[in-house]
Amino acid sequence: MLRQVFSNVAANGLAVEAVDLVKDFGDTRAVNGVSLAVPTGSIYGLLGPNGAGKTTTLRILIGIIDPSSGMRRVLGRENPIDAAPEVGYLPEERGLYPSMHARDAIGFMGALRGLPIAEGRKRADELLAQHGLGEWGRKSIRSLSKGMAQTVQLLGSIVHRPKLIVLDEPFSGLDAINQGRLEEMIRTEARNGATVLFSTHVIAHAERLCERIAIIAKGAVAFDGSVAEARDRLRPIVRLRTRASDGPWRSAIPASARREGDEYVFELPEGGPEPLLKALIDGGAGIETLAIERPGLHDAFVAIAGNQTAAEMGAQERPQ
Repeated sequence: MLRQVFSNVAANGLAVEAVDLVKDFGDTRAVNGVSLAVPTGSIYGLLGPNGAGKTTTLRILIGIIDPSSGMRRVLGRENPIDAAPEVGYLPEERGLYPSMHARDAIGFMGALRGLPIAEGRKRADELLAQHGLGEWGRKSIRSLSKGMAQTVQLLGSIVHRPKLIVLDEPFSGLDAINQGRLEEMIRTEARNGATVLFSTHVIAHAERLCERIAIIAKGAVAFDGSVAEARDRLRPIVRLRTRASDGPWRSAIPASARREGDEYVFELPEGGPEPLLKALIDGGAGIETLAIERPGLHDAFVAIAGNQTAAEMGAQERPQ
């Protein structure tokens, strides 16, 4: 039955597919029935707190470990190892030889994926120059900052021009400048036709980069869809400031409205903004300001995954 389901979802246009992945480590279930469909050419994020099962899921998808049950397909191959030459992988645990020069480290990582070492070094020079980092090529890894070394390792993950790029917590420990550089590299690879699949516990990165996300909590997928679809689970928020303190217009505001300073804050009523505006004007509210805000991904995450999971994410986002 599972193979029947898998063959049905294995349509053109998907770089990564998974159906009911389960992974047990002894008595601990790290992945609990994860199903994913990652469109080719997309930037797709696995979003969830540390310990949610994101890393284990990624490792199953690219064949580092096998699932206890379930099926996966990577770039059309049911055995992910067959797709390895076309996959770039940046693990959460970083590892470069400290004595290597940056260009040699990038070339060496390309050689591990079948790229001739001379071609890898040439492409390393091109990649470093492309991103304004040409002077890094002759520097040893031990002389680079953590952010610089992480950038070198990312370039080593893409030097063989993979069709699929898998990044496990790529922003971890980076300052704002290096985070911005990494985000732009991800966008560049997607524009060049690669599919990017990355995990993160920082909601802002997923909101800025991703076309589609999967929210993972306690080893299971709580949501899989576009960022817009996640936001659309919540109604827009109205922020209203009026000159009048009371009057017939008050009936237009939901009883659940709260006060934040001089503003009333409430969900946009089902009828939309036009009936609300008419009721406020006809009722003599004396509108000073009225703003309608679309809920952010953080609000959607709380609604989908729950306050406790969101609190765990928030704690993990703060610098240690």
